[in-house]
Formats: sequence, structure tokens, C-alpha cells
Amino acid sequence: MLTFPLCYLFNQKQDQSVGKTSVISRFMYDKFDATYQATIGIDFLSKTVHLENSRGVRLQLWDTAGQERFRSLIPSYIRDSSVAVIVYDVANRQSFLNVAKWIDEVKQERGENVVIAIVGNKTDLVEEREVETEEGEKFARGLNVGNSSSHSESGSTNGGNGGAIFIEASAKAGYNVKALFRKIAMALPSADVNANTNNNNNNNNNSASEANAKEQLVDVKLTSTNANSASGCAC
Repeated sequence: MLTFPLCYLFNQKQDQSVGKTSVISRFMYDKFDATYQATIGIDFLSKTVHLENSRGVRLQLWDTAGQERFRSLIPSYIRDSSVAVIVYDVANRQSFLNVAKWIDEVKQERGENVVIAIVGNKTDLVEEREVETEEGEKFARGLNVGNSSSHSESGSTNGGNGGAIFIEASAKAGYNVKALFRKIAMALPSADVNANTNNNNNNNNNSASEANAKEQLVDVKLTSTNANSASGCAC
């Protein structure tokens, strides 16, 4: 099982409460704390996401602080990350406009070889929404980044054609949080490698089964044994 660092980013001091730590808390512990507490420095957490065929991808979460005094720490974590997760508040338009600044910083530190996930949080604030879903989707599709997955979930888009992963979520309601990290895990290189490995193993197993079946069919012809009993071993 491979481990992939995720650097969690958000938009400067004025946007500290976009809810990125709440998204992580919902993912890690399936709970929501309505009391806002600013992240101090960098928090480290990890959790394994299980995909199809019992594949597991361990995600190491680096939760960055938004206070200006910790700003100098962030570039070094971006450089060592496989994924950059940028969170904005759908009820705070300025936080969405600031996403582009973080995209530029990620590209400056990591180039194009990074998975970028853009998360519109707080969809539960229906009456206060300032950023529509379509606007976030259009922005994410227009980015040229290294996402590889073509997997999609309800209420989200991804970077199958070079765009960033995009998803709207509500940490408070628990909406789309698991889907977010599943999409991230699917976009990582290990998911493709494991998928190819599983396909090759399945093809080898199928070839062996077909060979055994053919041998058993020959035995059926020679011994006139009932074909139903022979076919049972070819599963």
C-alpha cells in the first residue's frame, strides 16, 4: 500500500473559516464541531481509503494554518505533496476568487505533476450561497493539471480531461465528504497501477481456468463423464 501526502490549503487570513478542518474531521471521525478553532501550524492525520477489489490507498493529510505567521511553512509542504486540496466557502465569494491564487502557488512549487481538488464547502447554507455550482465546475475544468482519474460521483466533476477535481460538500451535513476523498484516491497513480495489476491477474486466472476447462472437456470425451460435474471445476 502506497501513502500519498495531501496538502490542505485555503484562502489567507480573511477566509480562515471556510471549513477545511471540518471537512477533515468529518472524513476522519465522522463528526462535526460547530465551534470554530483555528489550525495552529500544521496538523498531520492519515487514513486509508478502500477502493474496488479491496485496494487501499493511504492518504496522509497535512492541514495547513491560515494565520499569516504560518504562511512561510506552506510552500515546503506543497512541494512534498501528491495532492493539493483547496477549499472555499460557497457562501463567501471572495474565498472562491482566491482559489486561483492558490492554484498558481501550487503550480509554482509542483508544476503540472500534481492532483488538485477544489472543494466548495458549506452547501447547507442554501440561502446564503454566493457561488453557483456551475461556476465552480467551469473553473475546475479549465485548469491544466495532472489529474488522471475519469471517475465521477453525483454532484461532482473531475479532471479526466486535464482539469482539477471539483466537488461541493457540506462538512456539517456530511454531504459528499467521503466522495471527495474517494475521488482523490482514484486520481492517484497507484489506483491506475493497481487496476492494471488486477486486470493482468484476472486475465491470467481466466486463461488458467480456460485451460483447465479444456483439459476437463477432453476427460469428459474420454470417460463419458457427465459434463455438469466437469464444468464445476472451471469456476
